[in-house]
Amino acid sequence: MHLTHKKVKVNKQIDGKIVQGCLNREAKAQQAFYSFFSSSMYAVCLRYSNSKEDAKDILQDGFLKVFAKIDQYTGKGSLEGWMKRVFVNTALEHYRVNKVYQQQSDVTDVKNVLTEPQAIGQLTQQEILAVMQQMAPGFRTVLNMYAIEGYTHAEIADMLGISEGTSKSQLSRARVIFIQTWEKLQKVKK
Repeated sequence: MHLTHKKVKVNKQIDGKIVQGCLNREAKAQQAFYSFFSSSMYAVCLRYSNSKEDAKDILQDGFLKVFAKIDQYTGKGSLEGWMKRVFVNTALEHYRVNKVYQQQSDVTDVKNVLTEPQAIGQLTQQEILAVMQQMAPGFRTVLNMYAIEGYTHAEIADMLGISEGTSKSQLSRARVIFIQTWEKLQKVKK
C-alpha cells in the first residue's frame, strides 16, 4: 500500500494532514503530533515507571516506535488507543531490558479493583499515581495492565512471560501492597 493513499481514522481534534505528514516522515507533522499526544502518553508512561526520568525515556522510545510504525495502524479503533498499546508495550520492554521483572483509560480505574477501605474511593489521580510509583515494578505493572489497561490475566501472562496464576497472584498481592503503601503515606501526612 502506498503511504500517501492510506486512509487513517483520526481523533477529530487532530488534523488528518498531520497524521499523513507523519506517514510521510515530515518533521513538522511529527512535532505537531507529539505536541498533541505527549501529555496523555506521558501519563501512561508515568504509571509504568519508577521515576519521571524513566517515564520520559519511555515516552521518547514510544514516540520513536509510533513514528516508525504508524503505517501499521489499520484504522480499526482509535489512533490514541493504538498508540497507548505501543506505549504500554514500550514500558514493558523497558523493564524487561532492565531486568526489573522478577516473576512477581484513567488512573481512577484502579479504585474499582481496590475494594478495601472506603477512603480509597476518595483518592485523587495524583494520590493513586504517588502510591503506584512506590510499588515494586512487577506488582505495579500487573495492577496497571489489569485495572487500567483492561488486559485479561491470559494477555498479561503472555506479554510478561509469566503464568496466568502468577498474574492473578501478582494482582492480589498488588491490591494488598497498594493499600499498605497508601496507609503508610497517610501516616506520613499526619
